[in-house]
Amino acid sequence: MIAGKYDLHIHSCLSPCADDDMTPGNIAGMGKLIGLDVMAITDHNSTKNCPAFFEFAKQFDIKAYGGMELTTAEDIHVICLFESLNDTMAFGDLVDDHRIKIPNRPDIFGNQLIVNNDDKIVGTEEHLLINATDIAINEVADLVKSCGGFCYPAHIDKQSNSIIATLGVFPKDCGFTAFEIYNKSKLDEYIEKYALQGFDCYISSDSHTLNQLASQFEQ
Repeated sequence: MIAGKYDLHIHSCLSPCADDDMTPGNIAGMGKLIGLDVMAITDHNSTKNCPAFFEFAKQFDIKAYGGMELTTAEDIHVICLFESLNDTMAFGDLVDDHRIKIPNRPDIFGNQLIVNNDDKIVGTEEHLLINATDIAINEVADLVKSCGGFCYPAHIDKQSNSIIATLGVFPKDCGFTAFEIYNKSKLDEYIEKYALQGFDCYISSDSHTLNQLASQFEQ
């Protein structure tokens, strides 16, 4: 488990669904302001803003994890986390080879902004990030482990892009030892209903705007 006050599910301006002001510097600065000890940027199917985030987290004395919210072939979201920036980027390169690349339409889906260590926009991701990869749910844990990280299904209590909403069950043969729940009031219900005793549980914000950071603590 992660020690300290954390938020491990945050979308930067690289994710088309996030606000453009969700730059790595703004995220780390807001995290410091609200007292977070540990943070991770988990953009859809890409790690390209993690280098800048590691730099800003260091400046603000925040423990940074590199991350990604991977979309599997089944359209299930999985949080993938890495302590090392090198491991983070290696996993990003691996996933890039499994993406189904169609052009982004910023006017429809939103901007996909890449930011440098000065928090300046230096480019855009041309291909849409929110569609599925060709990585199956039963392949994710081994792939993440091969790059030195750990992973768990995201927001299992949501009605879209969750492992339970998609499969109807929480499969025990996929190698997961943890899960994320969005609404912590449902935790006991889901542990009992889906036999999740003994699994680690993470509760994060799934932030797309600065004012959503650490919102899980307000529940």
